[in-house]
Amino acid sequence: TYNLYKALTGTELESLPIEEKIKKMDIDNPDLRNNAGGYYNLTLFFELLSPNAPAKPTDTLAAAIDKTFGSFENFKTQFSNAAEKQFGSGWARLEVDKTGTLQICSTPNQDNPLMTRQVVKGQPILCLDVWEHAYYLGYQYKRRKYIDSFFTIINWKKVQEKYEAAISK
Repeated sequence: TYNLYKALTGTELESLPIEEKIKKMDIDNPDLRNNAGGYYNLTLFFELLSPNAPAKPTDTLAAAIDKTFGSFENFKTQFSNAAEKQFGSGWARLEVDKTGTLQICSTPNQDNPLMTRQVVKGQPILCLDVWEHAYYLGYQYKRRKYIDSFFTIINWKKVQEKYEAAISK
């Protein structure tokens, strides 16, 4: 957080909310890209975790997942595959694109779909940290086991809130 604060001090981005900072920042500035991306990604990741999480989403999010992916199990498989196939460090995400459709994507390092020049752009509503440091102590080289465990601690109520906010924009 300190490095992000330092990189933004005195700029026109300083007073903007983090999502606006990311959308408007110079993606070629590595200090901003890595620190703003890392702050946003990790904040979202930790915000969506819960030790007493329901097994799957409900309401409009469940309906959207079924419509887009055919079933929750299909979604889970596609999301898990995106996370597992992300080469090196990065993130797997569920996001809402500009048409209001759910998409799964992955991004390297601290990039995210809010940044300019991303192949898939949208509003992230769920993300999984697949940097090796996120899972190695507990899972060693077994990234898939870590991914499977992630599905037991997702706060689907919070993801639902983010989904509803994204589709209402």
